[in-house]
Amino acid sequence: MPVGFRILPRRRKAESRWIEAFRPLPVANVSDVMARMTAGGPRLRPMHRAGATVLAGPALTVRTRPGDNLMIHKAIGLAEPGDVIVVDGGGDLTNALIGELMLGQMIFRKLGGIVINGAIRDSAAIAGQDFPVYAAGVTHRGPYKDGPGEINVPVALDGMVIEPGDLILGDADGLLCVPYAELETVQAAAAAKQAAEAKQIAEIEAGTNDTGWVDAALRRLGCEGLD
Repeated sequence: MPVGFRILPRRRKAESRWIEAFRPLPVANVSDVMARMTAGGPRLRPMHRAGATVLAGPALTVRTRPGDNLMIHKAIGLAEPGDVIVVDGGGDLTNALIGELMLGQMIFRKLGGIVINGAIRDSAAIAGQDFPVYAAGVTHRGPYKDGPGEINVPVALDGMVIEPGDLILGDADGLLCVPYAELETVQAAAAAKQAAEAKQIAEIEAGTNDTGWVDAALRRLGCEGLD
């Protein structure tokens, strides 16, 4: 099997119970409890309808030659309902890797979304849909279909490593990968973080929020001019 042009099996993936447990959690809260060390990069932005479905699902990964979408077509055919196709297209924006026709295929197959470190086209049609699409840019120039590429191999988006079956999350703030082995630990911590923030919001609205930590931090750091 040649390296660079191959399809591998996906041996495990985030189960539906974890997908639903993470779905209501803001990506920012999950990021905070992961020490703010992981991100898919600021270029990867939601291209679908604003305020629509959040992205949450197990990764089916694709690494492709920039500008070529042959293996993305194959991945759509292999993907199971709820899967998120994660494409490392090298960040190249010269040629679009998906458009309206491929979007229709993914919707028909009930996939969970697609992430493309590359460009899309038919952006107005994609922006009118609730199906989650994250990409780095837009161009009218279409793709090639010659390969090579790989399916179900580790990929990296701006330093964020994604293994096949890891959980992919996305909302208006961007993208995050939660490693399969860390799902339980991260979910518990993120849920606690969200509960703490809800309490703080209630205190802000009631005028009882304690901001004394600000001056305490400034004193600790040696700031001049404090009362």
